[in-house]
Amino acid sequence: MSHSSPERSATAPGARLADYKTALTTPTALPPVLLSVLARLPIGMNSLALLLYVRRATGSFATAGLVSAAALVGVAVGSVIQGRIMDRHGPSRPLYVLAVLATLIVSTEVYAVESHAPDGVLVGLAFGIGLTGPAVGSASRSLWVRLLPPGPVRQAAYAYEAISMEVFFILGPGLAGLMSALPLASTGLVVATGCTVVGGLGFALTPAVRRWRPAADQPRPASLLGALTSHGMRTLTLAGLGFGLTIGFIEVAVPAVATAAGRPEISGVLLSLMSISSVLFGVFYGTRPWPRSLQWRLPTLLAGFSVLAVLPAVPTTLFWLGATLLVTGMLITPQATAHSATIDVVAPVGTTAEAFGWLITAITLGLALGQSASGQLVESRGPSLSFLAATLSGLIIAGLLWLFRRTLSGQPSAIPEPVSVSGRSD
Repeated sequence: MSHSSPERSATAPGARLADYKTALTTPTALPPVLLSVLARLPIGMNSLALLLYVRRATGSFATAGLVSAAALVGVAVGSVIQGRIMDRHGPSRPLYVLAVLATLIVSTEVYAVESHAPDGVLVGLAFGIGLTGPAVGSASRSLWVRLLPPGPVRQAAYAYEAISMEVFFILGPGLAGLMSALPLASTGLVVATGCTVVGGLGFALTPAVRRWRPAADQPRPASLLGALTSHGMRTLTLAGLGFGLTIGFIEVAVPAVATAAGRPEISGVLLSLMSISSVLFGVFYGTRPWPRSLQWRLPTLLAGFSVLAVLPAVPTTLFWLGATLLVTGMLITPQATAHSATIDVVAPVGTTAEAFGWLITAITLGLALGQSASGQLVESRGPSLSFLAATLSGLIIAGLLWLFRRTLSGQPSAIPEPVSVSGRSD
């Protein structure tokens, strides 16, 4: 299989709407695509479902916040570990094991909450929940490398992954909120885990995933850093950190504005507006990505997103806040799509799943840092300053990305031959 040049990989043409259909209707792709939807649907509800459950059971936001944060840290750690294992052994066997572990740990967490276990136990188990949650997203994204050759159709598949994630973040918080009001307080957490486990097992059992066999002679980084031995991967994780940091500031500032206006109940709706515009604009952007070069795309998109994040800082009405969030959200999916495209160019050979895990880790840590700092700013200076901090931090990291932009033009990683439409490897 011939590989495109670095220049071509970094400036791949945009995907047409027909390319989305081609990607999603590839015969071997449809079963894992559908099952990955079930497995990834809870990603937008996991953290909130756990937070609301623990808050209702303990009566403490402080405890609930610690438990939710521990789960996020678990996700940050587990994404890299799971990705590295999948790169070496394929995703099927790891997903089988993770499905069992996730079920056991979530069941233990529910028992601990209902038994009024000490906070330390709840926090430790929450870390385990994040650590063992099956990373179907990493496997799903990496599977496209094996199903489709480089080009617009694969770019459309990456755009689909980013857009579908936004849809899950639209639906997830609402589902978690509704289930938190049911008589059984753990319903949201249990349903989310059930979807992830059933979807993950189904995904692992599909023919395309079961045929995923890493090449025995495929070289891999010997360093413990794995995929991060690549300078370009380190630049990409910096982009993910800036992306998560900017969103983290916004996610705390928006509820603060709504609460100050006496309408805390619409916080989730306001945040969902960003995801709605992200989905709508993301489809259009995928057909005409700009800038064409990934060297410029990552710093430009992050800088644009950061500038738009200052719009909600203008103190007016909730209607204005909603309108500005719609505008700000337009550049979320384009960044996620650019991140996936960059992995093809900068990830070392045989590390695509791990590389995506590092990206998830960077975004998750950025979210945690942004939310923590935003909470302090909201308490001391008000939400407007938090929006300004989102803009400033994003622009600083965008500037660093511009300085390191040349690391994004390295040789693309070696990519296995795509699975033929007949279902057999060529």
